[in-house]
Amino acid sequence: MGIMEAYLYEPLKDRKVKCNLCNHRCIIKEGSRGICNVRENQAGILKSLVYGKLIAQNIDPVEKKPLFHLLPGSLSYSIATVGCNFKCRFCQNANIAQMPSDNDGLIMGNSCLPETVVREAEQGNCKSIAYTYTEPTVYFEFAFNTAKIASEKGIKNVFVTNGYMTPEALDMIAPYLDAANVDLKAFTNDFYKKLCGAKLEPVKESLKKMKSLGIFVEITTLLIPGMNDGREELEQLASFIAKELGPETPWHISRFHPTYRLTDCLPTPLESLVMAREIGINSGLRYVYVGNVPGEKGEDTFCHSCGRTLIDRWGFSVRKHKVKNGQCSYCGATIDGVFDV
Repeated sequence: MGIMEAYLYEPLKDRKVKCNLCNHRCIIKEGSRGICNVRENQAGILKSLVYGKLIAQNIDPVEKKPLFHLLPGSLSYSIATVGCNFKCRFCQNANIAQMPSDNDGLIMGNSCLPETVVREAEQGNCKSIAYTYTEPTVYFEFAFNTAKIASEKGIKNVFVTNGYMTPEALDMIAPYLDAANVDLKAFTNDFYKKLCGAKLEPVKESLKKMKSLGIFVEITTLLIPGMNDGREELEQLASFIAKELGPETPWHISRFHPTYRLTDCLPTPLESLVMAREIGINSGLRYVYVGNVPGEKGEDTFCHSCGRTLIDRWGFSVRKHKVKNGQCSYCGATIDGVFDV
């Protein structure tokens, strides 16, 4: 447990390998690891070092992911290993996501089988399993094997992800992946390069491919003052969601708090969040949410047709749920998402 041969790689000359799991497509020489620091070339064979080594296992409200249109009010069995293929300076889970990178390759976690995860999800009355907290792409083998078993048991599978996986990885997981919340962190390549160590375009392509594969997509953008919160950039981002992914795609706008390696930046002003929400609505998006702002009503779901409140949320709890058979209880309009098991 912990080490197994990786999926989606190809051997090269001189015992090098090319990992085709994420869009970094690392070429890794013998004895070295990829950017994620949890996939290692051992004698010309790429190995996952985190198979079944779970650093986190929790039962969460599905709203915490955040997923607001996948079985609202239900529980999600949430798991993670260490590691990430991004180097976000503002990472909110850096202690586990960046553990191998910040601690000379250190990998920690408790051994667990896919069958055990599914069984514990069933025992906890969880309607879904969320691959979350860190980046599920880097523990793809375990996520894939778990999702396949869960799917057979009628349990939904969701990724909370940076969206940097390859088309090959998406094609492989798609039959078992019901939904994803994807961080669209900004809408400039400069932001992705300087603050995340990645590129924007592969994320956009992954989003479009997820939609084409029938995976229900929700998007989260963490607004960082002076970094990605300009009106023009937000208008471009919202327009991309509405036109390329569809107006039915929920957009979560989240408040930044100083953390990890970005502690010299102030929390997001409330007016920036309000502006972003208005931009999203004006772009034609049906469901725009504001998160990390206690007491505000930016987390309720409204009917895009009649405007009535359909799902009243307080924190991560659902206080009112007026979506029946995927329709507004008041006017009968179709409400996008997965509302029935």
